[in-house]
Amino acid sequence: MLDQALMEILACPKCKGDVRYNEAKNGLVCDACSLEYPIRDDIPVMLIDEARQLTGSAS
Repeated sequence: MLDQALMEILACPKCKGDVRYNEAKNGLVCDACSLEYPIRDDIPVMLIDEARQLTGSAS
């Protein structure tokens, strides 16, 4: 799991909005863009090209 201080400064590279953990804690979700950014080897991959489009958003 990522350090809380890091989570507070991370933002979606597309909209600059807040991100949160997904349910499995293996990705970061931007609810505004419906994108999920992967976390690989405890490093968030905050690249739009690496993000996965979410369907059926819970919000």
